[in-house]
Amino acid sequence: MASAAAREALFVKRVQLSDDLSISRLVYGMWRIGDDDDRRPSHVQAKLESCLSQGLTTIDQADIYGAYGAEEILGNCLKAAPHLKDKVEIISKCGIIAPIGPYSDRSVKHYDTSAAHITASVERSLRCMGIEALDVLLIHRPDPFMDPQETGAALDGLVQSGKVKAIGVSNFQPHDWELLASAMHAPLVTNQIEISLLENRAVRDGQIAFLQARGIPPMAWSPLGGGALFTHYNTALLEKLSVIAKQESSDLASVAIAWLLAHPAGIVPVMGTNRLSRIDKISAALKIAMPRELWFELYELANGNPVP
Repeated sequence: MASAAAREALFVKRVQLSDDLSISRLVYGMWRIGDDDDRRPSHVQAKLESCLSQGLTTIDQADIYGAYGAEEILGNCLKAAPHLKDKVEIISKCGIIAPIGPYSDRSVKHYDTSAAHITASVERSLRCMGIEALDVLLIHRPDPFMDPQETGAALDGLVQSGKVKAIGVSNFQPHDWELLASAMHAPLVTNQIEISLLENRAVRDGQIAFLQARGIPPMAWSPLGGGALFTHYNTALLEKLSVIAKQESSDLASVAIAWLLAHPAGIVPVMGTNRLSRIDKISAALKIAMPRELWFELYELANGNPVP
């Protein structure tokens, strides 16, 4: 565990989403919280306390996580340890309806960005987690059936009501972002997209550039490729990561996350591990230097060819 001085230094590392809202440089994702056999509030609290001790104050949730049960797992923890509510920022998402849990009667997985569904989903999220407001609400996927005027008005209304402090999106392409933003008064503050060493198209296909030009911090889901990074056939990449990890007295995961952190767009990785032993080391990535040439060396190894 980091020393008191190190923890204090880590708390300084914040990402400003708006004038009155910031999030931690790394985010703890609860995508897999329902996969943990131990869902006791005390066990979840131990995970959050570990994050907080490292300066990770931001939690990433979604209504659909854990078959629509992850928010309740977090809520049970916050109910048992209410002092944590004032120490964390909570991000959640809505818009996906899958025929499971409360939607088991639906015939097909689909997206719903109607005003009625967004409002009902936020109300359910607040109820499940036992909180009064979401710090950030993300539309989980671009909806090809979206009415931007209806969706935008609903999102603006949630901000005006105080139930949501800021609005963002997830998995949106630039044209999806522009469409929704055109129908809103509240600004969109982030786009959570898949970014990792293995899945790095976003740094060259315009997604990161679009956000960077607007001063919008991207969030990165699956920043370790869902664990595939460690079982990938790319032995040259793994060997280089191992060399760097040894030099830095760290581990492969931290080096891979440091590669994301080094990008000037200010990418915010969402870390989704369930193991306390790994959670205890999440902040190690913040201490690893990643100069330009080393960044490109890893980029080249990940892609299997040099840059043109």
